Amino acid sequence: MAKVLSGKDVALHNKRDDCWIIIHGKAYDVTDFLDDHPGGSKIILKYAGKDATAEYEPIHPPNTIDANLPSEKHLGPVDLDTVEKVEIQITDKEKERQERFSARPLLSEILNLHDFESIAKQVMPEKAWAYYSSAADDEITNRENHAAYHRVWFRPRILRDVTEVDWSTTILGHKTSMPIYISATALGKLGHPDGELNLTRAAAKHDVIQMIPTLASCSFDEIIDAAQPGQVQFFQLYVNKDRNITKRIVQHAEQRGVKGLFITVDAPQLGRREKDMRMKFEADDPKIVTENEKVDRSQGAARAISSFIDPGLSWKDMKWFKSITKMPLILKGVQCWEDALMAYDAGLQGVVLSNHGGRQLDFSRSGLEVLVEVVDNLKAKRGLKFPNEKFQLFVDGGVRRATDVLKAIALGANAVGVGRPFIYAFSTYGAEGVDKALQILHDEFAMNMRLLGAPTIKDIVPEMVDAHNIHSHVVAVPGDRLYDSNYESLQYAKLQEVKAKM
Repeated sequence: MAKVLSGKDVALHNKRDDCWIIIHGKAYDVTDFLDDHPGGSKIILKYAGKDATAEYEPIHPPNTIDANLPSEKHLGPVDLDTVEKVEIQITDKEKERQERFSARPLLSEILNLHDFESIAKQVMPEKAWAYYSSAADDEITNRENHAAYHRVWFRPRILRDVTEVDWSTTILGHKTSMPIYISATALGKLGHPDGELNLTRAAAKHDVIQMIPTLASCSFDEIIDAAQPGQVQFFQLYVNKDRNITKRIVQHAEQRGVKGLFITVDAPQLGRREKDMRMKFEADDPKIVTENEKVDRSQGAARAISSFIDPGLSWKDMKWFKSITKMPLILKGVQCWEDALMAYDAGLQGVVLSNHGGRQLDFSRSGLEVLVEVVDNLKAKRGLKFPNEKFQLFVDGGVRRATDVLKAIALGANAVGVGRPFIYAFSTYGAEGVDKALQILHDEFAMNMRLLGAPTIKDIVPEMVDAHNIHSHVVAVPGDRLYDSNYESLQYAKLQEVKAKM
């Protein structure tokens, strides 16, 4: 049985060349890991000889350190009663944020998904808001994702019996109550202590499908274990440079019952998300010596957790993926019809037409616009009809209303991914917030399908929309008060504070 260490034992190892930390009641020797840590050594050195759990938990799944640190560096349990508590100073700014949080409106006053975003901007911790809301470069694509839906207009039909309307459908053969799924988003615990479990619980209640992210704050098995019997879940995969690790992750997901593998293909390098970069995760402590730093820590949360992603991923790897799993394979991040056609010809089961929420290449077109050209070209070149059950098309990015979803369905999508709105919902109200967000979409589907004259999802056909302006781009022109009031403009670099002379 391992010796139980005291807090004093650990506290002696508080230097760069002798660095121990405590995570979840266990001590680890991270001396040799300092310069390899994706977030840089400074943030670890801040907690050298101390309990780093509070800093570690929102960014890493619980098993990260056990999985990545050699076993001989696992030093054993620590008597936490003997550990000196890390003093956390609550600033006046944080006190004001907490007061705003306590002044949130009642859930009954939340009328749409924009409301969640508005409240989140006001009550979330700054670094969490910066990570969730940030997008690439000038954030043109982030805004375009939403604006694209404004270029598609409805052509409703009348005098149809819409006493009963049904917006349920199937995704990859699995029934769902709505033509949406909860798209994968990272670092859920930045917004709420339960992280992605909020999504799992609400998805079960509303019978919608949750896509589990590779970079979740909760561990994969925690999320799977929180699901209800028969609950359908997909998995979003960032491909590791070490294919043995990728194989282990994929086969474990299949063994745990995951029903679809969504391989992210638009992130050979993560984009520059400047809001997140400016916030930075590590504390600026000039007392910590960092001359030996090898990692550019200014890149924010996104880059701090993503150094393992393989930029060498290519079409030839698709054959290998087929050899290691029987799960349906979907490429997440396709941005032109040529690649969608190649995915179809490669025998994959579908594509997500996505630009990563505007977080990768700025001036990438919206998934909705790409959907139009994919449907046209796969129809002309392969004779496919959409929506298609054997080769499914999904869209994500910018969705805030059921009308957005219905436009994508009319144009040939099988379903639509929704990400940020659900994060804002649980960051402000927990699982009840996601429950409310899904109920809002439920009510919007019922109303809009009646007004369109569509009793079922199959009745949402291309003739119900006018999309001839979809390829017209107007950049950065305000037009949607709800969206524009929530959008926070990029900030410029700021002067350092000038200290008053004595």
